Amino acid sequence: MADGYGLSESNVRKLAERGTQLLITADCGITAVKEIELAKELGVDVVVTDHHQPGEVLPNCPILHPAVSGYPFEELCGTAVAWKLASALRGADTDLDLVALATVADVVPLVGENRALVKRGLEEVRRARRPGIRALLEASKCDPGQLDEGDLAFRLAPRINAAGRLYRADAGVELFLTPDEERAKEIAVELSRANSERRKTEMQVLQAAEAALREMPDQVRDAPAIVVAGKDWHPGVIGIVASRLVEKHHKPTVVISLDGNGEGRGSGRSIPGFDLLAGLAACSEHLVGFGGHRAAAGLEIEEASVDAFREAFAAHAKAVLAPEDLMRTERVDAIVGGASLGLDLAEELRRLAPFGMGNPGVRLLVPAARVRDVRSIGDGKHARFSLHSGSHKALGVAFGRPSLGVEEDEPVDVAVRLEVNRWNGAVEPQVVLRELYRRETAEGEPTAEAWWARFEAELARDPAALMSPPSPAAHPRKELSSSNAPAAVAGELAACGERVVAVTADSQMRAAMARDGLRIADWAELERSPELCAEFAQVVLVDPLPEPALEALVARSDSPGGYLHRAWGEAERRFAVAALAEQLVQRPTLISLFRDLREIEGGGGEDLRRALLGGGRHPRSPETAARGIRVLGELDLIAGEFAGGRGELRVVSSEGTDLERSASYRAFSARHQEAHRYLEGLKQP
Repeated sequence: MADGYGLSESNVRKLAERGTQLLITADCGITAVKEIELAKELGVDVVVTDHHQPGEVLPNCPILHPAVSGYPFEELCGTAVAWKLASALRGADTDLDLVALATVADVVPLVGENRALVKRGLEEVRRARRPGIRALLEASKCDPGQLDEGDLAFRLAPRINAAGRLYRADAGVELFLTPDEERAKEIAVELSRANSERRKTEMQVLQAAEAALREMPDQVRDAPAIVVAGKDWHPGVIGIVASRLVEKHHKPTVVISLDGNGEGRGSGRSIPGFDLLAGLAACSEHLVGFGGHRAAAGLEIEEASVDAFREAFAAHAKAVLAPEDLMRTERVDAIVGGASLGLDLAEELRRLAPFGMGNPGVRLLVPAARVRDVRSIGDGKHARFSLHSGSHKALGVAFGRPSLGVEEDEPVDVAVRLEVNRWNGAVEPQVVLRELYRRETAEGEPTAEAWWARFEAELARDPAALMSPPSPAAHPRKELSSSNAPAAVAGELAACGERVVAVTADSQMRAAMARDGLRIADWAELERSPELCAEFAQVVLVDPLPEPALEALVARSDSPGGYLHRAWGEAERRFAVAALAEQLVQRPTLISLFRDLREIEGGGGEDLRRALLGGGRHPRSPETAARGIRVLGELDLIAGEFAGGRGELRVVSSEGTDLERSASYRAFSARHQEAHRYLEGLKQP
């Protein structure tokens, strides 16, 4: 609290005055050129062990630094660098439990040697041979046998850091050095209390920082970088608060604590694509000092310079960040269905651990899933739920989200992490929610010109003409069945780079399935373009087909090796039955269309097309509208012409009439009855 990070001139003088002859830095010193020169002048030898980014001038002393020393792995954390020196002096690799804890806590990339150190260190932590580790595990309610890197990051490390952030680091040092079991327990309880206080302090500063941001002018608040400052914000938590602001706003952020004496201490966190240390260097004329990494850094500043620094930092961010850099993205490793969310896969994925920065946990996307049975847990801070995909379901947990904000039967794309959950002797798979993606808007709606072309083509077609079955396929497809959700089957195939067409009853109503690499077609499009499916290697039947002629079309392939996936279930069959009644204009559809036309009181152009589309959530297809118009015209209920959308239509009668007087209605009804019987024959128990 008194001296800030790293070496200071005053402390170098104090050490020299008390007779210190050798000073070894840990996790600092690589930029302390002046302070180290002073130490040497005062007769103190210095060895620097550090991992932070070096400046243009290096200290003139022995240096142990992964990059400066030419070590083959440059991502070691500061503790690991100091441990390298200790191991060399002792000739033994002890204390790996502390190295693992520090490596995870310092959020360095968990790849290469870091991953190996954490993997080996976790085994040592699980053995809990150090009294301080045993006490810390007990205080944080961690099961040593099931301990993982998440426990290090979110349970153990915050307790160790809390005392140093709020008071002094002595408690953590004594905890790891004491051989006394009772003293270790006392310290662990003390650290837990300090961690609870740290959380409260963090929340207070976060709320104050958010309030400061809200009070700024729009052009400052909307800038691509955030700088907020406040008096007496606890300097021990400003780094955590900066991380919280980055999570919420997805912008490089610096949080500054002003001490009331005209000086400030700041901590910054970044986003992918922005080098925070380079950003501070570009604004160095406004700073007293700074240091750190691409992703995290600290600074000292005079209060009078904060506004100028904020303006310069935002200008630099604007110059180096592209608009897409400021878009929050979720990287997904695979698209899967509910059948994949089992214990076998969860245990296989666990072998890729430890996870962390640079080696993130595997993220799976479950498309068109449904979230049900949501209930809050953990004093209302978290939620449990069941994730349904096709005929499968998985238990899930959402940390920090007491409610999920979606309806129970609303299809959503769900990004999750799959874990092995061990509780009270039970072992089961569990998904941890990352994000929910709602798909509320239809995609791929035809242009007005294309819509009218399809409308008039259907209007000119003989309603009694049924599609003739095509000739047998030269290359029949291999058929596969799946109990996964159809969207998951199609999504998995598309994510693997296959050429996939998903065949649905109504492409507009299935628009939420749309994603890169996946072509969506419906019954009407198959009738218009009989060869459509032949060019795709993979055909997925999202909904069952209503007649054998369409079945023959999807079975055709231009080349050997094609597959036909029957992914639909009973829910999709019922959807197909409802879509069939709509498309073959049974009585409810005709009544709805007539009312929509009557609302516009005659007209043409876009007003007429809107009436034909209808005012519901899902618009009528051009084919459905054309069939309805044909029937209403034959019943003398409407009159007019269309001429590619340039004509006019008006309602000429509103009297009830016998629909059977329309030859087209009789033809559509006969076709509907035949197709309905066909779909009913596919009913599943």
